[in-house]
Amino acid sequence: MKTSAPDLPVAILAGGLATRLRPITEKIPKLLVEVAGEPFFSHQLRLLKKAGLTRVVLCVGYLGEKIVEQYGDGGKWGVHLDYSFDGEILLGTGGGLIRALPKLGDAFYVLYGDSYLPVDYLAVGRAFLASGQPGLMTVFENHERYDTSNVWFEDRRIRVYDKKNKVPQMRHIDYGLGLLRASALDGWPRNAVVDLAEIYRQLVAQGRLAGYELKQRFYEIGSPAGLQELDELLKKA
Repeated sequence: MKTSAPDLPVAILAGGLATRLRPITEKIPKLLVEVAGEPFFSHQLRLLKKAGLTRVVLCVGYLGEKIVEQYGDGGKWGVHLDYSFDGEILLGTGGGLIRALPKLGDAFYVLYGDSYLPVDYLAVGRAFLASGQPGLMTVFENHERYDTSNVWFEDRRIRVYDKKNKVPQMRHIDYGLGLLRASALDGWPRNAVVDLAEIYRQLVAQGRLAGYELKQRFYEIGSPAGLQELDELLKKA
């Protein structure tokens, strides 16, 4: 049976300590931070459901049990929620994703837990499935506007992705939404701290990461300024 974009689950990376949002996140995880009168995760779920994506696996660590208490199996939202806990050690974005593989299957979306992305998720999923590559990264022509540009994207290809070593051709930024096949994570250690950025960087170096450019700007709550901006935006909606 052929896989289609709506069949793919969404892995949401939400295991971090959210130190930039303290003291707000001293007692609640980032997904439960209030935005426009309700937890951020409610806005994120609403976006995914509207896009036609209804299977979500939360990769959680710090205070993750509070999310389970509030959202359960997702039935109230018309989605199916599952949870993958890091355990005693916070595994990072890549490590948490690797730990969740048994719940994700062969291919899946990857979304950061602080990203609000009002885009056509199914179009991105179709592009990934058509690419034949084990991974796809969405990018946005950023020109240092919203954060540090970290992608050299040219001729519809990701030439370089590096968050530490900048080159002059980097005008784009990792948008916060990707897709991966489980095979893209072969060879990485299990139950160890792994950065998803390093996984992506290696795939680019191997010519195995497709690129997809999005024109809508992204929103995030990872920083106080981003949180305030999204709060104001959604209050007007």
